[in-house]
Amino acid sequence: MPLDIRQFPCLSDNYGYLIRDRASGQVAAVDAPDGPAILAELAASGWKRLDLILNTHWHPDHTQGAEMVKGQTGCRIVGPEESTRAIALDRVLADGDQVELGETAFDVIHTPGHTLGHIVFIDARGGEAFVGDTLFALGCGRLFEGTPEQMFDSLARLSALPDDTRIWCAHEYTAANARFVLSLDEPDSARRATLEAHVRDILALREAGQPTVPTLLGQEKSLNPFLRAPDAAAFATLRAAKDQFRG
Repeated sequence: MPLDIRQFPCLSDNYGYLIRDRASGQVAAVDAPDGPAILAELAASGWKRLDLILNTHWHPDHTQGAEMVKGQTGCRIVGPEESTRAIALDRVLADGDQVELGETAFDVIHTPGHTLGHIVFIDARGGEAFVGDTLFALGCGRLFEGTPEQMFDSLARLSALPDDTRIWCAHEYTAANARFVLSLDEPDSARRATLEAHVRDILALREAGQPTVPTLLGQEKSLNPFLRAPDAAAFATLRAAKDQFRG
């Protein structure tokens, strides 16, 4: 059975997610950016339980609410070994592991680059991917710890998922990413026209206070320059240009 997904903004530009396995009623939070916001959303949902926190990486805006949420709900916290520098984990996850939420099985994929231990959670049967700070709509995460080669390989692993996979990113960065993408030379006039139309839709959503997440992987493979880089060297050049971009 599919997941119910509740998406809510928190902190300055994070998204929090509560997800429920319909068959069992079990509930998980993806990361813990903001304890009060998670607990408020849980109360508003009427789901009345929280079983897991699925942690993607150690950064404070993904872990700082975990202790409060666990204290209030008794949930378990699972995540990569690197996150033990910030929070206590009930289970350490590694590449190839699976996490069960009722009848939903999440595949764990190691995606180093943003951090060295970053992981993502893939519901292959339902076509949902919770990607933390590895992949963004029209962008990708900054390389705080990993190398361009690592991030290039991580994005290639995500690109191998089906095109209709929904990508749930951890931040609302799409408008800023779009400005960078529009600054790049695009010799394919048809792709440029598609991109410009897509950006108009993005800006309209943001002006209306609506999220641009989730995005579809197939759309990202067509328009996201970080997924279209032919090799790690080209990716590194592109990532450095984005880091310096001030448009």
